[in-house]
Amino acid sequence: MKIKSQKDFFSGLMFLVVGGGFAWGATTYSVGTGARMGPGYFPLMLGILLGIIGAAIMFKATVVETVDGDKIGKWAWKQIFFIISANLLFGVLLAGLPSFGVPAMGLIVAIYGLTFVASLAGNQFHFKEVFILATILAVGSYVAFIWGLALQFPVWPSFIVG
Repeated sequence: MKIKSQKDFFSGLMFLVVGGGFAWGATTYSVGTGARMGPGYFPLMLGILLGIIGAAIMFKATVVETVDGDKIGKWAWKQIFFIISANLLFGVLLAGLPSFGVPAMGLIVAIYGLTFVASLAGNQFHFKEVFILATILAVGSYVAFIWGLALQFPVWPSFIVG
């Protein structure tokens, strides 16, 4: 078996591994049936579907010839660092770290932090554009999660609202 597209092969492998993980993790829950679904039904079906998609992509990568073999490029370490950091910062700002004395800053501050740190992953940084995007995301998240879904989590910093 010769891999004719490295990008497709390894992306299919990623789908297969993630799907297998979801399906395996879902077996610890009650799956139920199609008519009476349990809590493990959706992750099991999602995992199986991802696994099938991954296997199909991997098969295509070994059968369909590509021009240059679609080689995998270098790892984008800067982008990986800033995207993961932005998500970690979002979690810390949203809920705080009580064991380290960091208070919860709430949804609005967390979204601004997430947006600004994630925007550093790109090649260009324009403060005005990032600020407008963060504002739109914050307002949209507030409307969707607080008004629309009535979810209960901090919106503003805990030292402001008490």
